[in-house]
Amino acid sequence: MPDATELAHEALNQGLRIAVAESLTSGLLCNAVGAAEQASQWFAGGVVAYTVDTKERLLGVEPGTDPCSPQCAVQLAVGVRELLDADIAVSTTGVGGPDAEDGHAPGTVYIGWATADHHGEHLLRLEGDPEEVITEATRRAVRLLTDVVRRQRTVAA
Repeated sequence: MPDATELAHEALNQGLRIAVAESLTSGLLCNAVGAAEQASQWFAGGVVAYTVDTKERLLGVEPGTDPCSPQCAVQLAVGVRELLDADIAVSTTGVGGPDAEDGHAPGTVYIGWATADHHGEHLLRLEGDPEEVITEATRRAVRLLTDVVRRQRTVAA
C-alpha cells in the first residue's frame, strides 16, 4: 500500500481537510490515505464512484463527459471537495485493463486535483496488469496529493 505519512504530516501541520474521489482505484486510495497517521483529524473521506451515473448524480460530473478524460478527473476532484467540504481533493479515473475501453488504451489514467482556487490533472500511461495499474495509480495519486498540500503551505506563507 502506498505510504501517506508525509501527506498526514503536512495536512496536520497546516490544518487541512482532505478528500478523495475514486473510479479506477475502487477504494484503494481511500484505504491508503485513511491508514495514515491521525487520519481522523484531517481526512474527510472519499467517494468511490465507479459508474457514470454515480459520477454524475453524486459528484456533479457533466453528462456526456468521457469517464477517461482530464475533464472527468477534474470534475470528480471538484465535486468531492465540495461534497465533503474539504480544502483539497484528488481523484482517479481511467482504464485499468486488461483491454482497451472506449478507445482508451489500458493503463491510461488521469489524476485530478482541486483546491478552492485551482484545479488540474495529470495523465499517466501505466504498464502492467490491472492490479499493477491500480496500485501504481494509487501511489501516484498519494504523491500528487502530497505535492498539492505542500504547495498550499508555500502559497499560505
